[in-house]
Amino acid sequence: MCGIVGYIGTKREAFPILVKGLQRLEYRGYDSAGVALVNGNHELSVYKAKGKVADLEAFCADKDITGSVGIAHTRWATHGEPSSLNAHPHYSQSKNLAIIHNGIIENYAEIKKKLMNHGVKFLSDTDTEVLVQLIEYIQSKKNLDLLTAVQVALHQVIGAYAIALLDKRHPDTVIAARKQSPLVVGIGDGEFFLGSDASPIIEYTDKVVYLEDGNIAVMKLGEDLKVVSLQNEKLLPEIKTVDIDLGQIEKGGYPHFMLKEIFEQPECLKNCMRGRINVEHDSVKLSALIDYRSWLINAKRIIIVACGTSWHAGLIGKQMIETFCRIPVDVEYASEFRYRNPVVGKDDVVIAISQSGETADTLAAVELAKEKGAFIYGICNAIGSSIPRATNTGTYIHVGPEIGVASTKAFTGQVTVLTMFALTLAEAKGTLRHNEYTRIVKELVEIPEKIKEVLKTNEQVADLARTFTYAHNFLYLGRGFSYPVALEGALKLKEISYIHAEGYPAAEMKHGPIALIDSDMPVVVIATHNAMYEKVRSNIQEIKARQGRVIALVSKGDTTVSKIADAVIELPDTLECLEPLVATVPLQLLAYHIAVCKGKDVDQPRNLAKSVTVE
Repeated sequence: MCGIVGYIGTKREAFPILVKGLQRLEYRGYDSAGVALVNGNHELSVYKAKGKVADLEAFCADKDITGSVGIAHTRWATHGEPSSLNAHPHYSQSKNLAIIHNGIIENYAEIKKKLMNHGVKFLSDTDTEVLVQLIEYIQSKKNLDLLTAVQVALHQVIGAYAIALLDKRHPDTVIAARKQSPLVVGIGDGEFFLGSDASPIIEYTDKVVYLEDGNIAVMKLGEDLKVVSLQNEKLLPEIKTVDIDLGQIEKGGYPHFMLKEIFEQPECLKNCMRGRINVEHDSVKLSALIDYRSWLINAKRIIIVACGTSWHAGLIGKQMIETFCRIPVDVEYASEFRYRNPVVGKDDVVIAISQSGETADTLAAVELAKEKGAFIYGICNAIGSSIPRATNTGTYIHVGPEIGVASTKAFTGQVTVLTMFALTLAEAKGTLRHNEYTRIVKELVEIPEKIKEVLKTNEQVADLARTFTYAHNFLYLGRGFSYPVALEGALKLKEISYIHAEGYPAAEMKHGPIALIDSDMPVVVIATHNAMYEKVRSNIQEIKARQGRVIALVSKGDTTVSKIADAVIELPDTLECLEPLVATVPLQLLAYHIAVCKGKDVDQPRNLAKSVTVE
């Protein structure tokens, strides 16, 4: 949530870079946007607007937007309602300083009260303005330079932050700092870039520094990047090369990022498996399980911690690991795990799943588990993000940047990695017969082609969506490996169409949800030819007996469920344990097309952020 962009140089105008950077970060979710610029006369101007980045551009059309130094921000409201007044950047009282901030200052009210007692006046309701006023108060009271004032101020605040500051008296410098919120510095030829992630930066440079917690970056014209700690200890920044194709963060002719990312899944899963499955397609190797073999094969229990879509992937992973490896697995919401004093020990392996690698609750769960001596394994998409740096080892899903807020390819990537993890661990432990192991590996390699086949149903699903756009509620049902797919399908619909939807194990329908079924209730049922087929067919008959409208996902050639369902979507046959990878795709398409029919903002649904970096 929230997006930070910054630029300081001499060869370019800052405003176009900042606006394009904000557009690259729109996927993170926001309600207002703003920019601060220092022009050639050393004047510091702040422009901001409620709404989209386009609204900010329109507001700035007749303003002075010259200058080659600036910072910009998209805000997702925490303290203070969405408004131009509460939007970032925020001035200090003298208007010498301007700040942008991602995160939450938890003790802002206490600090604000003290500052008001010293005569400081506030214009907004935000915790961010409190921070910039505190920095200026310390700077003026103790006659300190800006860097030292920032260090003193950050020692006094409690919470999470990624900040960037301008001081019009020193227009050749931008100062940035982070704690628990991501911040990336791009290094160009005589210029610096700043971003919440690498997407606003990669157009200009592939050389980046990922700031660590407690790091402060000083970007000064004519000097190398300086990174120091809060205690002013000079640090040696590690410069990394970012390997992201610019085309991956553009729509490429699709109307929405979400649709593009749904259609990218076959190629993404090939990338996910590349180098991990051998050329004969009969074995899987994950370097993490080779390097840390003894930790993993001797685990007494595995705990998966995740949030949202990643939690659903974890539920599928649980079934894979327990079935293949015969190790008990718990799947926990990271937000609950971190607060309930969980029983975790040195014989446990904790798997943390997060697309962004910055999810605040999951990162906190990782730190808690580390304190208790557990071995930590990360499954993430964003290279260089916080969770991979905090874990003992792990696996990247390598599906490329995911821009749509509603996760699609990251989910299938996570399930693919969990499948490879379970297979590799099972082989190491000897808990899966070799012929069964090779059968699953060979079928996993075929999944990208089978997803391509499913994507051919796009027009059929679009027609179906028009029929069911009227609905106010949906029920999604599945059993076994398909139950988490039902949960994920319901979540997708809720996220982008704002239709209430619930996912249930099909057998649990009789324990409550059946009371809701009538002719206005569409029910999506995953009814493929697996071990539970006959039982799920009986559930469908119970729905039809109560006039429910059934949309069934069936195996190709099904002649039984197809006769009783109102609509069917055929899926290619695969192994039951791999069905989530093909069954989830039509549910993504269904949610997408219903949202489009309802005229919703598919890529940036209301109230949601792509990466939840605060509680």
